Amino acid sequence: MVAAGASRRMGGRDKLEAELRGRSVLRWSIEALVAAGVERIAVVASPSRIAAIAAAAWLPDAVVAVVAGGERRQESVAAGIAALVERDATVAEEPIGRAAPRPDPVILVHDAARPLASPALIRAVAEAAAHHGAAIPVLPVTETLKRLDGEHVGATVDRTDVVAAQTPQGVRRSLLERAYAAYPPDGPETWTDEASLLEACRIAVHAISGEATNLKVTVPVDLESVQAMLDHGLVPGYEAVPGSARVPAAPAAGRVGFGTDSHPFGPGTPLLLGGLQIDGAPRLAGHSDGDVALHAAADALLGAAGLGDLGRLFPADSRTPPGIESRVLLATVADRVRAAGWRPVNLDLTIVAARPRLAGRLPEMARTIAAILGLEAGAVNVKASTGNLDGSEGAGRSVSASAIVWLAPLQAEAGKGEA
Repeated sequence: MVAAGASRRMGGRDKLEAELRGRSVLRWSIEALVAAGVERIAVVASPSRIAAIAAAAWLPDAVVAVVAGGERRQESVAAGIAALVERDATVAEEPIGRAAPRPDPVILVHDAARPLASPALIRAVAEAAAHHGAAIPVLPVTETLKRLDGEHVGATVDRTDVVAAQTPQGVRRSLLERAYAAYPPDGPETWTDEASLLEACRIAVHAISGEATNLKVTVPVDLESVQAMLDHGLVPGYEAVPGSARVPAAPAAGRVGFGTDSHPFGPGTPLLLGGLQIDGAPRLAGHSDGDVALHAAADALLGAAGLGDLGRLFPADSRTPPGIESRVLLATVADRVRAAGWRPVNLDLTIVAARPRLAGRLPEMARTIAAILGLEAGAVNVKASTGNLDGSEGAGRSVSASAIVWLAPLQAEAGKGEA
């Protein structure tokens, strides 16, 4: 848990001590890790705050060390990892009866300034890192990006495949040690996150869907945004504060998921999109039929249920039949979600494409997706945008889609008719 920042952009306020519903930002972040089942936590703090954190009455038993950070993030992370390694070595030498440390554990690095990371997201990152070696949560970049040339705009950046990285970031300890051997934390190179270090070492980092509510508190308005998310019932697991929400409060046990996908146009026809066949338009390239809309919906469902991502369930190799219908993929995902105890309540889907024109087909897409998910047609909303003629979608080279889904527990549905 990286908590050694100086909060320089908070106007003199310590962001980690700021309270949200009676708990500090730091406490929210630590307790999310504990709720996710993280076994051992090292908190890296500024020297002046170590004693206060270590003596906090709320500090959970999972926190096994509170240590001083370094000048740079990478040095702070290395200090926390060293504390965990030292603790594991001590446990290994103790008499039988204590749980032995795992030989190659997954290490998660989380920013203490991200108090709303859900336990489901934390578990998903850990599971992806255990399977792939390293993993990070990401969100698509929705703003138009510009590269500056001095004080003037030099160029527009193609945001196709550009994402924003979040934490926690996960990596197996052996891979991180390999990276440290190549680039010591106290070396001249500076890494803004763990993934950038791993990338430099040609260690593959798997990306999973992040959470829109996993906001990093950097400036005062971020803290206000986090508070507003809680007050208005937008954070899975937390009800709205009475009188403050302008939208209906979400069930406390519900979950929100976000999914995104993008495919370039390829050879052949027809186009499969939103569960429909669109004649006269080129097919989207991909191992399946390329239906980015259904893929985004499937990833949103999996993310909300904490079941990983579509690529893990249907790898783009011989284990998945080439050209498989995305209708089958989405229906299978819906079955998995229900088997895990969740049901979709509603889905909001946005398709970005300059071609073909989709306005006349959107209601039919909504009905088709609703039928696959077993929902009423009104529970699915499908929108389309040309992307303002920007990027790969705006140039007509690809189609992308993003989806947000709300899940509710199945037992809640079963209990509605009970006296």
